[in-house]
Parts: sequence; C-alpha cells; structure tokens
Amino acid sequence: MTPASESSESSEPKILRNPGRVAAPPVAPVGPGPRDFHRRLPGYAPTPLVEAPALAAALGVGRLWCKDESARLGLPSFKILGASWAVYRLLTERLGAEPSWDDLDGLRAAVATLGPLSLVTATDGNHGRAVARMARLLGLGAHVLVPAGTAAARIAGIESEGARVDVVDGTYDDAVAESARLADDHTLVVSDTSWEGYTEVPGWVIEGYATIFAEVDEALAAAGAAAPDVVLVPMGVGALTAAVVAHSSGDSAVVAVEPLDAACGMASAVAGAPAEVPGPHESIMAGLNCGNVSVIAWPAVGAGVDLFVAVPDADAEQAMRDLDTIGIEAGETGGAALAGLRALTESPEWRATVAGKVVLVLCTEGATDPVGYEARVGHPPRPGLG
Repeated sequence: MTPASESSESSEPKILRNPGRVAAPPVAPVGPGPRDFHRRLPGYAPTPLVEAPALAAALGVGRLWCKDESARLGLPSFKILGASWAVYRLLTERLGAEPSWDDLDGLRAAVATLGPLSLVTATDGNHGRAVARMARLLGLGAHVLVPAGTAAARIAGIESEGARVDVVDGTYDDAVAESARLADDHTLVVSDTSWEGYTEVPGWVIEGYATIFAEVDEALAAAGAAAPDVVLVPMGVGALTAAVVAHSSGDSAVVAVEPLDAACGMASAVAGAPAEVPGPHESIMAGLNCGNVSVIAWPAVGAGVDLFVAVPDADAEQAMRDLDTIGIEAGETGGAALAGLRALTESPEWRATVAGKVVLVLCTEGATDPVGYEARVGHPPRPGLG
C-alpha cells in the first residue's frame, strides 16, 4: 500500500488513511497522578488554549483551537510534562515507595538518600533539556546526547541546565543507541522512545502528557465549547500521539503529522508494524527527525491514528507565520500540526475530513532556535525561554 495523495514531487505533502485503524485502540487509562504531580512543581499553570477564528475561516474549518505549549514550566516545550513524571516514577521506584513531600526541597531531600545519580538521554533538543532541568532541580547529574546538526541554540539551552552535552556523529536514532549503552547502577536512562527491554520509562513519559488534555477539557468546558472532532498532533517517535489516542478514546479523529523525510509513523502504518526510515533526517522540524517509532507507543498509534500526514519544511514555515498572527510563537516542530491541517484543507481529496469541523492543533514548541525563527517568521522571538 502506498500513501494516498502521494505526489511525484518530493516537496508535496503525503496523506495516508491508516489501514490499521481499529474501533477500540488498545490504550491504558491514566489516573490523576501526573496532573497532581505537575501541580506541585514550581511555576505550574495551565498553558493557553487559543481560539483562531480568522484562521478557521481561511482554512474552512468550523472552529479552530490551538493548545500553546511554547512555554511550559519555564521551558519552551511540552516535553517537561513527560520527562518530569518519568523521572519522578523512576526515582520513586528506586526509593521503594512514593516519598512524602510538600515542595521541591522535600522531594530533593528524599532523592538525596539514593546517593549520587546521573540522568542520561538522547534528544533532538526539547526532551533532553527537560531531563536536564529535572536533574538540576533534584540535585542529580545530567548527560545528554544529541545528533549531528543540532542547532547551537538548542545545545546551549541544554547546557544552561548544567548538563554535559555530547554530539553523536549520526542521527537521533544513533544518539538513542549510544545513550542506552551508558546505563549502569548510577546512570539512569530517561528516554521518551522505547526499544525491546526498555519500555517502562517511556510509558511513564506518555502518561505525563495526560496533563495537556486534562487542561484542554477544562478550558473547553469553561468556554462552553464542544470537544474537538479532529485533533492534529506532531509525531516523532509517537509518545505524544499515543497520549492523544488514549485521551480521545475514539471520540475525536486523530491526525499524526510528520516531516516528509522522517515519516516513520506513515511507513509503519504501511508495513503494519514498526518500520525504520533510514537517515539522514534533515527537516527543520528537528524534534520530529526520528527514523523509528517507539515500540511502547506503536500499539496505540498504529490502531488509533486515523490519518498520517507528511509535510515539507516550507509548510512548517508557513504554519509558524500563521501562528504568529494569533500571538503564538511557535518553533519549527511546533508548527507541524497546523501545517498538517493546511495540507488537508488544500487537498480536494481530503478537505472533507476537516471542513466545518471543530479542530484542535497542538503547538508543542516555542522558538528554540532564535536565528531560524527570525529567518522564517520575519522578526526575532520575544526574549524569554529559548
């Protein structure tokens, strides 16, 4: 099977109706634990849910909501939600029981009883910075591996958290493999992707993202607005996409949006099982430059996503400019979901899937590469989290 709407021009979006979609995707329910935990972290506040009526009219959808994750718990990305919950669960497991703590000082004191520990991870930028932030908050060491070509600003952001950063001569997947080799009794791997024999921590990362959707539900209820008919989510290894599927429970159509040259979700859907998309992966949507899906995320993704959309970089750039018009300062990865929506609305074959519908797009990243942001949007980002 080949992706529907595939063009002979590599710069055209590709759209695939998921042949593996089932009525009841296999998802594990998530309790209130992640949200309760996040509320105890310093600086927690729900991120904005922004309505975009002018964009909705221009794109031909009924109502358009954008969940703005460009600033979350002091970082320019949603990733801290999954990383913080996974680190907490991993350390709780080491402690043998959930510690008693009222504030971060209390949690840090409990963690100190474990002795010297370091957290290690691979990243395209945002997850690694989130893990490094948690390490700094809890008095742990941090070692972050990034693929070749990672923007200097993203490396600097990770280093600003006190982490050691090493550049791996290869792809994100090569960095993941190298991080796995560093695990030992005092070095804990905190990855948001999974592989055979390593699924527990990435499962906790997926659970951590449930906070986003609890906030969306509350904001829509407060506005007296209907739940979305369609949710568009940027997809790298699939952790956030799996969280979307778990929350939607089949009530909303789920659209996963990927870069053209790293569409591992689409390739896996075609194959009916996790399939590798070999590198190099050089999209400006750096957080989505992943050649393999997470094996723990794939059962939900493969059964629960309705459409896979692969978009070129130019579409992500346009989405960044579109989001700027509604006051959202989105990075390249952050623009992916809106780029996927535009691809659907501009396709005669697929327009009906979103026309007149209530649509939610997840903007997952702020301006983590200020130089790239200014080049693509036309003005520098506001001083802040980058």
